Amino acid sequence: MSAGPAAGTAAEAVARLTGRGVTGTRPLGSITRATLDDGREVVAKTGDPTAVAAETAGLRWLAVDGGPGVPAVLGADETWLVSEAVGGGSASGEAAAAFGRGLAALHAAGAPAFGSPPPDGPADAWIGDAPMRNDPAPAGTRWIDWYVEARVLPYARLAVDRGRMSAAHAAQVEKGCARLSDGRADAGPEEAPARLHGDLWTGNVLWGRAGRAAERSRTRDVGAWVIDPAAHGGHRETDLAMLALFGFPRLDTVLVAYDEAAPLADGWRARIGLHQLFPLLVHAALFGGGYAGSACERISSL
Repeated sequence: MSAGPAAGTAAEAVARLTGRGVTGTRPLGSITRATLDDGREVVAKTGDPTAVAAETAGLRWLAVDGGPGVPAVLGADETWLVSEAVGGGSASGEAAAAFGRGLAALHAAGAPAFGSPPPDGPADAWIGDAPMRNDPAPAGTRWIDWYVEARVLPYARLAVDRGRMSAAHAAQVEKGCARLSDGRADAGPEEAPARLHGDLWTGNVLWGRAGRAAERSRTRDVGAWVIDPAAHGGHRETDLAMLALFGFPRLDTVLVAYDEAAPLADGWRARIGLHQLFPLLVHAALFGGGYAGSACERISSL
């Protein structure tokens, strides 16, 4: 969620939005963990109104039967979001396999179109601290055409505008996109739009317990919970590729379970680099450094 001006304290926001007393708060970086007078722990976040609206809508949209754990939204207004807290834990093999199956269920829940926002979510959303536009692609639009125009090229241009990517690197990305659009590079077979978390790196997956954990799986008491979504309609391989980008515990177990539940198209491993272009270019626009070069390495390998 992109940060914005806070209105009042976290404790005041939690009390107002949950209707409960607050017995204590603990700042944790960009969030505040609070304890309610009934003993429950919650998380409060503040941000730009569009960021709050997008995350609120995204969390609600991602909470599907059989899917991974999603913290329940307990209250939200224009500047604050309060959700249930998830306790600490670590990934077991059983939990990782359950996460793979849960992701398959989440993606299968579908989306109206590539680029569609969650219901009641704003078109002007965010991925981390970068703006992300969610405009549903017209019916019949190929995934690769939407991906190039809405997810790859805008961030290459943004990185150049911010002085964090060279014109030569941007030209390399544009040439690669042309190869993808005209079929000279493999974009994979067409699939229906999937319901994506959208920012599924390892830091946005928590292993732990919360009130609804038992409802989601009776075979484990520590499971995977997804937070901080940049939810939209897209290609399911994009979420999986982002899991692989910065390392993820027991990733092979997750992927095997996913593929058993919802078999992936032939050649999906060779397309991981294609799906990593989006997050790499977002990072290039935000941070510069070697992310632009990494994006170019991915696109030159296609």
